[in-house]
Amino acid sequence: MKGNEKTKRKAALKHLTEQLIDHKHTTGPDQGILELISYNENSVSIHNNIPIEELLERCQSHQVSWVNVDGLTNQELIQKISKHFDLHYLLVEDVMNTDHQPKADEFEDHLFFTLKMLYRIEGQSIDYEHISFVLGKNYLLSFQEKEGDIFDNLRNRIKQDNGVIRKRGADYLLYRLIDAIVDSYYSILDSIGKRIEEIEDNISNNATELDFIEIQKLRKEFIYLRKVVYPLREALNKVIKNEEGFIEERNEKYFSDVYDHVIHLIDSLDTYKDLTSTLMDLYMNTINYRMNEVMKLLTVITTIFIPLSFVAGVYGMNFENMPELAWPNGYYGVLIVMGIIFLAMVGYFRYKKWF
Repeated sequence: MKGNEKTKRKAALKHLTEQLIDHKHTTGPDQGILELISYNENSVSIHNNIPIEELLERCQSHQVSWVNVDGLTNQELIQKISKHFDLHYLLVEDVMNTDHQPKADEFEDHLFFTLKMLYRIEGQSIDYEHISFVLGKNYLLSFQEKEGDIFDNLRNRIKQDNGVIRKRGADYLLYRLIDAIVDSYYSILDSIGKRIEEIEDNISNNATELDFIEIQKLRKEFIYLRKVVYPLREALNKVIKNEEGFIEERNEKYFSDVYDHVIHLIDSLDTYKDLTSTLMDLYMNTINYRMNEVMKLLTVITTIFIPLSFVAGVYGMNFENMPELAWPNGYYGVLIVMGIIFLAMVGYFRYKKWF
Protein backbone atom coordinates (compact mmCIF):
# COMPACT_ATOMS: atom_id res chain seq x y z
CA MET A 1 0.00 0.00 0.00
CA LYS A 2 2.80 2.38 0.89
CA GLY A 3 4.50 1.65 -2.42
CA ASN A 4 1.35 2.40 -4.36
CA GLU A 5 0.81 5.64 -2.45
CA LYS A 6 4.38 6.74 -3.14
CA THR A 7 3.96 5.91 -6.84
CA LYS A 8 0.78 7.95 -7.01
CA ARG A 9 2.50 10.90 -5.32
CA LYS A 10 5.39 10.75 -7.79
CA ALA A 11 2.99 10.59 -10.73
CA ALA A 12 1.02 13.55 -9.38
CA LEU A 13 4.24 15.52 -8.85
CA LYS A 14 5.36 14.77 -12.42
CA HIS A 15 1.99 15.89 -13.77
CA LEU A 16 2.16 19.11 -11.75
CA THR A 17 5.67 19.83 -12.98
CA GLU A 18 4.61 19.36 -16.61
CA GLN A 19 1.73 21.79 -16.04
CA LEU A 20 4.07 24.36 -14.53
CA ILE A 21 6.59 24.26 -17.38
CA ASP A 22 4.64 26.92 -19.26
CA HIS A 23 4.33 29.14 -16.19
CA LYS A 24 6.12 32.49 -16.60
CA HIS A 25 6.97 34.95 -13.89
CA THR A 26 8.67 38.05 -15.19
CA THR A 27 9.66 39.48 -11.77
CA GLY A 28 12.18 36.80 -10.78
CA PRO A 29 15.47 35.52 -12.22
CA ASP A 30 15.00 33.24 -15.22
CA GLN A 31 17.35 30.47 -14.06
CA GLY A 32 16.96 30.76 -10.29
CA ILE A 33 19.74 31.68 -7.88
CA LEU A 34 20.82 29.01 -5.40
CA GLU A 35 22.40 29.53 -2.00
CA LEU A 36 23.30 26.99 0.67
CA ILE A 37 24.33 27.86 4.21
CA SER A 38 25.21 24.82 6.32
CA TYR A 39 26.19 25.26 9.95
CA ASN A 40 26.44 23.78 13.39
CA GLU A 41 27.88 25.03 16.63
CA ASN A 42 31.47 24.53 15.45
CA SER A 43 31.51 25.35 11.73
CA VAL A 44 29.72 27.07 8.87
CA SER A 45 29.99 26.72 5.10
CA ILE A 46 28.41 28.90 2.41
CA HIS A 47 27.94 27.96 -1.23
CA ASN A 48 26.44 30.18 -3.93
CA ASN A 49 25.29 29.21 -7.42
CA ILE A 50 26.76 25.73 -7.43
CA PRO A 51 25.06 22.93 -9.42
CA ILE A 52 21.92 21.71 -7.74
CA GLU A 53 23.20 18.13 -7.54
CA GLU A 54 26.34 19.25 -5.68
CA LEU A 55 24.31 21.52 -3.42
CA LEU A 56 21.95 18.73 -2.41
CA GLU A 57 24.88 16.42 -1.68
CA ARG A 58 26.27 18.99 0.75
CA CYS A 59 23.06 18.93 2.83
CA GLN A 60 24.21 16.75 5.72
CA SER A 61 22.09 15.55 8.63
CA HIS A 62 24.66 16.60 11.26
CA GLN A 63 24.29 20.26 10.21
CA VAL A 64 21.47 22.71 9.72
CA SER A 65 21.13 23.32 5.97
CA TRP A 66 19.45 26.46 4.73
CA VAL A 67 18.73 26.22 1.00
CA ASN A 68 17.57 29.50 -0.49
CA VAL A 69 16.15 29.78 -4.03
CA ASP A 70 15.64 33.19 -5.68
CA GLY A 71 13.25 32.95 -8.62
CA LEU A 72 10.49 30.45 -9.29
CA THR A 73 10.68 30.05 -13.08
CA ASN A 74 13.22 27.21 -13.22
CA GLN A 75 10.84 24.25 -12.97
CA GLU A 76 13.61 21.66 -13.29
CA LEU A 77 15.39 23.14 -10.31
CA ILE A 78 12.22 23.13 -8.19
CA GLN A 79 11.51 19.54 -9.24
CA LYS A 80 14.96 18.30 -8.19
CA ILE A 81 14.67 19.99 -4.80
CA SER A 82 11.17 18.61 -4.25
CA LYS A 83 12.29 15.07 -5.15
CA HIS A 84 15.35 15.21 -2.92
CA PHE A 85 13.37 16.33 0.13
CA ASP A 86 10.26 14.31 -0.82
CA LEU A 87 7.97 17.35 -0.83
CA HIS A 88 4.26 16.84 -1.29
CA TYR A 89 2.98 17.94 -4.70
CA LEU A 90 0.38 20.21 -3.05
CA LEU A 91 3.20 21.96 -1.24
CA VAL A 92 5.07 22.49 -4.53
CA GLU A 93 1.91 23.91 -6.03
CA ASP A 94 1.61 26.40 -3.14
CA VAL A 95 5.25 27.41 -3.60
CA MET A 96 4.64 28.24 -7.24
CA ASN A 97 1.37 30.06 -6.59
CA THR A 98 2.43 33.61 -5.67
CA ASP A 99 -1.16 34.76 -5.05
CA HIS A 100 -1.51 32.79 -1.83
CA GLN A 101 -2.34 34.50 1.42
CA PRO A 102 -0.10 33.70 4.41
CA LYS A 103 -0.75 30.22 5.72
CA ALA A 104 0.85 27.22 7.44
CA ASP A 105 0.38 23.54 6.51
CA GLU A 106 1.74 20.48 8.26
CA PHE A 107 2.77 17.45 6.23
CA GLU A 108 4.18 14.14 7.33
CA ASP A 109 7.84 15.12 7.27
CA HIS A 110 7.85 18.90 6.98
CA LEU A 111 6.10 22.13 7.85
CA PHE A 112 5.12 24.57 5.10
CA PHE A 113 4.84 28.32 5.82
CA THR A 114 4.23 31.09 3.31
CA LEU A 115 3.81 34.85 3.63
CA LYS A 116 4.57 38.15 1.90
CA MET A 117 7.86 39.99 2.38
CA LEU A 118 7.61 43.79 2.40
CA TYR A 119 11.04 45.25 2.53
CA ARG A 120 11.47 48.52 0.73
CA ILE A 121 9.72 51.81 0.06
CA GLU A 122 10.54 53.24 -3.37
CA GLY A 123 8.97 56.67 -3.62
CA GLN A 124 5.45 56.07 -2.43
CA SER A 125 5.05 52.37 -3.33
CA ILE A 126 5.54 49.23 -1.26
CA ASP A 127 7.94 46.68 -2.70
CA TYR A 128 6.85 43.14 -1.89
CA GLU A 129 7.32 39.53 -2.88
CA HIS A 130 6.00 36.07 -2.11
CA ILE A 131 8.22 33.83 0.03
CA SER A 132 7.69 30.24 1.17
CA PHE A 133 9.49 28.14 3.79
CA VAL A 134 9.69 24.38 4.16
CA LEU A 135 10.92 23.22 7.56
CA GLY A 136 12.19 19.68 7.95
CA LYS A 137 14.57 17.85 10.21
CA ASN A 138 17.85 19.77 10.12
CA TYR A 139 16.96 21.69 6.98
CA LEU A 140 15.05 24.76 5.91
CA LEU A 141 14.10 25.58 2.32
CA SER A 142 13.17 29.12 1.32
CA PHE A 143 11.68 29.97 -2.08
CA GLN A 144 11.68 33.65 -3.00
CA GLU A 145 9.85 35.25 -5.88
CA LYS A 146 12.57 37.82 -6.61
CA GLU A 147 16.29 38.23 -6.22
CA GLY A 148 17.40 39.97 -3.03
CA ASP A 149 15.94 39.95 0.47
CA ILE A 150 16.26 41.41 3.97
CA PHE A 151 18.23 38.53 5.51
CA ASP A 152 21.79 39.82 5.09
CA ASN A 153 22.12 40.68 8.79
CA LEU A 154 21.04 37.16 9.69
CA ARG A 155 23.54 35.66 7.26
CA ASN A 156 26.31 37.72 8.87
CA ARG A 157 25.29 36.56 12.33
CA ILE A 158 25.52 32.96 11.17
CA LYS A 159 28.97 33.57 9.65
CA GLN A 160 30.29 35.36 12.73
CA ASP A 161 28.58 33.03 15.23
CA ASN A 162 26.79 35.91 16.95
CA GLY A 163 24.02 34.93 19.32
CA VAL A 164 22.52 31.47 19.75
CA ILE A 165 21.49 30.79 16.17
CA ARG A 166 24.38 28.38 15.49
CA LYS A 167 23.47 26.46 18.65
CA ARG A 168 19.82 25.92 17.66
CA GLY A 169 18.06 23.89 15.01
CA ALA A 170 16.34 24.72 11.73
CA ASP A 171 13.14 25.68 13.55
CA TYR A 172 14.97 28.53 15.28
CA LEU A 173 16.29 29.67 11.89
CA LEU A 174 12.70 29.72 10.61
CA TYR A 175 11.72 31.89 13.56
CA ARG A 176 14.52 34.35 12.86
CA LEU A 177 13.55 34.65 9.18
CA ILE A 178 9.85 35.18 9.94
CA ASP A 179 10.76 37.64 12.69
CA ALA A 180 12.89 39.66 10.24
CA ILE A 181 9.98 39.82 7.80
CA VAL A 182 7.54 40.90 10.51
CA ASP A 183 10.00 43.55 11.70
CA SER A 184 10.09 44.94 8.15
CA TYR A 185 6.33 45.46 8.41
CA TYR A 186 6.97 47.96 11.19
CA SER A 187 9.20 50.07 8.93
CA ILE A 188 6.44 50.03 6.31
CA LEU A 189 3.91 51.22 8.89
CA ASP A 190 6.30 53.93 10.12
CA SER A 191 6.69 55.27 6.58
CA ILE A 192 2.90 55.23 6.16
CA GLY A 193 2.54 57.10 9.46
CA LYS A 194 4.89 59.81 8.20
CA ARG A 195 2.90 60.07 4.97
CA ILE A 196 -0.29 60.50 6.98
CA GLU A 197 1.31 63.38 8.93
CA GLU A 198 2.53 65.02 5.72
CA ILE A 199 -0.89 64.76 4.09
CA GLU A 200 -2.54 66.17 7.21
CA ASP A 201 -0.17 69.17 7.16
CA ASN A 202 -0.82 69.73 3.45
CA ILE A 203 -4.57 69.64 3.98
CA SER A 204 -4.33 72.08 6.87
CA ASN A 205 -2.23 74.50 4.82
CA ASN A 206 -3.77 74.16 1.37
CA ALA A 207 -5.81 71.11 0.40
CA THR A 208 -5.42 70.09 -3.23
CA GLU A 209 -6.58 67.25 -5.44
CA LEU A 210 -3.17 65.61 -5.01
CA ASP A 211 -3.95 65.13 -1.31
CA PHE A 212 -7.15 63.31 -2.24
CA ILE A 213 -5.18 61.04 -4.61
CA GLU A 214 -2.63 60.27 -1.86
CA ILE A 215 -5.40 59.39 0.58
CA GLN A 216 -6.89 56.99 -1.96
CA LYS A 217 -3.47 55.37 -2.43
CA LEU A 218 -3.15 54.93 1.32
CA ARG A 219 -6.54 53.28 1.52
CA LYS A 220 -5.58 50.80 -1.19
CA GLU A 221 -2.32 50.04 0.60
CA PHE A 222 -4.19 49.36 3.83
CA ILE A 223 -6.50 46.95 2.03
CA TYR A 224 -3.44 45.05 0.77
CA LEU A 225 -1.69 45.14 4.16
CA ARG A 226 -4.77 43.77 5.88
CA LYS A 227 -4.78 40.84 3.45
CA VAL A 228 -1.11 40.26 4.29
CA VAL A 229 -1.15 40.64 8.07
CA TYR A 230 -4.53 39.25 9.19
CA PRO A 231 -4.03 35.70 7.76
CA LEU A 232 -0.49 35.71 9.17
CA ARG A 233 -1.98 35.68 12.66
CA GLU A 234 -3.81 32.43 11.94
CA ALA A 235 -0.76 30.88 10.28
CA LEU A 236 1.45 31.62 13.29
CA ASN A 237 -1.23 30.35 15.63
CA LYS A 238 -1.13 27.02 13.81
CA VAL A 239 2.66 26.87 14.15
CA ILE A 240 2.45 27.66 17.87
CA LYS A 241 0.05 24.76 18.42
CA ASN A 242 2.85 22.54 17.06
CA GLU A 243 0.65 19.46 16.76
CA GLU A 244 3.23 17.53 14.72
CA GLY A 245 6.22 18.56 16.83
CA PHE A 246 8.17 20.42 14.14
CA ILE A 247 9.08 23.16 16.64
CA GLU A 248 11.27 22.36 19.64
CA GLU A 249 9.60 23.15 22.95
CA ARG A 250 12.33 25.61 23.92
CA ASN A 251 11.68 27.59 20.69
CA GLU A 252 7.89 27.80 20.94
CA LYS A 253 8.13 31.00 23.00
CA TYR A 254 9.90 32.76 20.11
CA PHE A 255 7.06 32.04 17.70
CA SER A 256 4.65 33.26 20.39
CA ASP A 257 6.63 36.49 20.50
CA VAL A 258 6.28 36.92 16.73
CA TYR A 259 2.56 36.22 17.11
CA ASP A 260 2.34 39.06 19.65
CA HIS A 261 4.11 41.35 17.19
CA VAL A 262 1.57 40.48 14.51
CA ILE A 263 -1.29 41.27 16.92
CA HIS A 264 0.33 44.65 17.58
CA LEU A 265 0.67 45.20 13.83
CA ILE A 266 -3.02 44.48 13.37
CA ASP A 267 -3.89 47.03 16.07
CA SER A 268 -1.59 49.58 14.42
CA LEU A 269 -3.17 48.89 11.04
CA ASP A 270 -6.63 49.51 12.47
CA THR A 271 -5.41 52.75 14.05
CA TYR A 272 -3.83 53.98 10.81
CA LYS A 273 -6.94 52.96 8.89
CA ASP A 274 -9.04 55.12 11.23
CA LEU A 275 -6.56 57.98 10.78
CA THR A 276 -6.87 57.65 7.02
CA SER A 277 -10.65 57.86 7.30
CA THR A 278 -10.17 60.94 9.48
CA LEU A 279 -7.90 62.40 6.81
CA MET A 280 -10.63 61.92 4.22
CA ASP A 281 -13.14 63.64 6.52
CA LEU A 282 -10.66 66.46 7.13
CA TYR A 283 -10.09 66.85 3.39
CA MET A 284 -13.82 66.93 2.62
CA ASN A 285 -14.49 69.36 5.48
CA THR A 286 -11.67 71.63 4.31
CA ILE A 287 -12.95 71.63 0.74
CA ASN A 288 -16.52 72.25 1.92
CA TYR A 289 -15.36 75.05 4.22
CA ARG A 290 -13.44 76.67 1.39
CA MET A 291 -16.45 76.36 -0.90
CA ASN A 292 -18.71 77.83 1.80
CA GLU A 293 -16.35 80.77 2.20
CA VAL A 294 -16.44 81.41 -1.53
CA MET A 295 -20.23 81.10 -1.60
CA LYS A 296 -20.52 83.45 1.38
CA LEU A 297 -18.32 86.05 -0.31
CA LEU A 298 -20.35 85.80 -3.52
CA THR A 299 -23.56 86.06 -1.50
CA VAL A 300 -22.32 89.20 0.29
CA ILE A 301 -21.31 90.80 -3.01
CA THR A 302 -24.64 89.90 -4.58
CA THR A 303 -26.59 91.19 -1.56
CA ILE A 304 -24.73 94.51 -1.63
CA PHE A 305 -25.38 95.04 -5.32
CA ILE A 306 -29.08 94.18 -5.18
CA PRO A 307 -30.17 97.60 -3.74
CA LEU A 308 -27.60 99.38 -5.92
CA SER A 309 -29.00 97.65 -8.98
CA PHE A 310 -32.52 98.61 -7.86
CA VAL A 311 -31.60 102.29 -7.60
CA ALA A 312 -29.79 102.19 -10.94
CA GLY A 313 -32.79 100.40 -12.49
CA VAL A 314 -35.29 102.96 -11.18
CA TYR A 315 -33.40 105.91 -12.57
CA GLY A 316 -32.67 104.10 -15.78
CA MET A 317 -36.34 103.94 -16.80
CA ASN A 318 -36.22 107.49 -18.42
CA PHE A 319 -39.84 108.48 -17.77
CA GLU A 320 -40.55 112.15 -18.67
CA ASN A 321 -42.30 112.95 -15.36
CA MET A 322 -39.46 111.86 -13.05
CA PRO A 323 -38.61 115.08 -11.08
CA GLU A 324 -35.04 113.97 -10.25
CA LEU A 325 -34.15 113.87 -13.94
CA ALA A 326 -34.36 117.64 -14.15
CA TRP A 327 -32.29 118.21 -11.02
CA PRO A 328 -28.82 119.47 -12.04
CA ASN A 329 -27.07 117.55 -9.24
CA GLY A 330 -29.26 114.43 -9.53
CA TYR A 331 -26.45 112.25 -10.88
CA TYR A 332 -24.17 113.10 -7.96
CA GLY A 333 -27.01 112.71 -5.49
CA VAL A 334 -27.79 109.20 -6.70
CA LEU A 335 -24.11 108.26 -6.47
CA ILE A 336 -23.98 109.56 -2.91
CA VAL A 337 -27.09 107.56 -1.95
CA MET A 338 -25.65 104.43 -3.54
CA GLY A 339 -22.37 104.97 -1.70
CA ILE A 340 -24.21 105.35 1.62
CA ILE A 341 -26.15 102.14 0.97
CA PHE A 342 -22.93 100.33 0.08
CA LEU A 343 -21.09 101.48 3.22
CA ALA A 344 -24.09 100.76 5.43
CA MET A 345 -24.40 97.18 4.16
CA VAL A 346 -20.67 96.54 4.41
CA GLY A 347 -20.69 97.86 7.98
CA TYR A 348 -23.67 95.66 8.83
CA PHE A 349 -22.01 92.53 7.44
CA ARG A 350 -18.80 93.31 9.31
CA TYR A 351 -20.84 93.76 12.48
CA LYS A 352 -22.38 90.33 11.90
CA LYS A 353 -18.86 88.95 11.21
CA TRP A 354 -19.79 87.56 7.84
CA PHE A 355 -16.34 88.39 6.57
